[in-house]
Amino acid sequence: MAQVLEFKLPDLGEGLTEAEIVRWLVEVGDVVVVDQPVVEVETAKAMVEVPCPYGGVVTARFGAEGTELPVGAPLLTVAVGRTADGRPAGDGSGAGTDGASGREPAAEGSGNVLVGYGTSEAPARRRRVRPAAPGVNGRPKAPEPVRDTRPTETPSTPTGRAAPADGPVPVISPLVRRLARQNGLDLRKLTGSGPDGLILRADVEHALRAGDTRDRPDTTKATAAPAAAASGVGTASVTRVPLKGIRGAVADKLSRSRTEIPDATCWVDADATELMRTRAAMNAAGGPKISVLALLARICTAALARFPELNSSVDTEAREIVRYADVHLGFAAQTERGLVVPVVRDAHTRDAESLTAEFARLTEAAREGTLTPAQLTGGTFTLNNYGVFGVDGSTPIINHPEAAMLGVGRIVPKPWVHEGELAVRQVVQLSLTFDHRVCDGGTAGGFLRYVADCVEQPAVLLRTL
Repeated sequence: MAQVLEFKLPDLGEGLTEAEIVRWLVEVGDVVVVDQPVVEVETAKAMVEVPCPYGGVVTARFGAEGTELPVGAPLLTVAVGRTADGRPAGDGSGAGTDGASGREPAAEGSGNVLVGYGTSEAPARRRRVRPAAPGVNGRPKAPEPVRDTRPTETPSTPTGRAAPADGPVPVISPLVRRLARQNGLDLRKLTGSGPDGLILRADVEHALRAGDTRDRPDTTKATAAPAAAASGVGTASVTRVPLKGIRGAVADKLSRSRTEIPDATCWVDADATELMRTRAAMNAAGGPKISVLALLARICTAALARFPELNSSVDTEAREIVRYADVHLGFAAQTERGLVVPVVRDAHTRDAESLTAEFARLTEAAREGTLTPAQLTGGTFTLNNYGVFGVDGSTPIINHPEAAMLGVGRIVPKPWVHEGELAVRQVVQLSLTFDHRVCDGGTAGGFLRYVADCVEQPAVLLRTL
């Protein structure tokens, strides 16, 4: 007889306490192998696939798609060993037993938590295997030949293969899955134009333009709000948007920052003309292009070396300031899922070229929704370039539990007194929000002034390295 084991939603790390079920990758009755992804979940940090640490037959699933489950809640149950009809509860080749001795598999799992984490590697390709139908005298029926069921291509259909009706959808990008889910599009009805039938974003957009969507519920349906009714506002003008997922996580973190941290902000205008000339000269010399953000990050790490008080956090329970020797630099990135803060590890050891490459890599991963929780946490200082939105200034909210954040506005031509004469210069506003518990205004002002001096005269940075 098979032993039924319960697989609970694992601790996804980095303080995450719940996750939303986005899509089940297996059905009840499916045979799964160890470390096969069984469900796709969305946390406040990222979208991840959760592998099952057991091999066997799925006997139950807990939670429909769209349901939020806390860590430790039952996710599914797996029958491990042999089923009642004598079939091995493993993969189709008898992976559920020890082929040499016929022993039952051990109940212990692989130790994996997420794909890419744990004690063993995730399978290169995942597949869903149906249990073989019983044949004569209870013996498994021989598998039928696989037929090519690919649809004939038409001019209006992207080239590639259609997703099998009973197999996993060939989609890699969480962004593609999210786009389809938001528009009520069944990915199994699409034909992928990518390699091996991979469904690309262009395929989803093509289907949406063609009107290939099903009727879907309006998730932003207007509801009557008691406060609105009391004020005489019509119910049709009220929309309730749940604070959940990444939006809810951002709301919680910002509220906690403003509640716990006595922050203060100082700012200064700086002439960035020489910094922009320096960047142009570096890029004209050949090699990889250097970004403005990378130069600002390089300046920040040098400033933190001079003012380490700002590379810290406060342990409220111990009533201690915790200063960090290493700079793990977070940077704000706006994505379709909302605002995220990827972290560049050991930013103080990187040059401008390495910083540029790492910013580009993490930004692309953020847009694709493939950042891991580890890549979104552990920062010690944050750089926020809100100038990309066309604004000059802001008062940043500290990324809790850090102690400071530097905000950078747009760099624009403005009248400026340069060498005693009025001239048009490239001017930027720099804003520093800091935790007043870790330092006083003199330290914060010294940090900000040093950053501004390096922006105005990049040679200052060279003198202090």
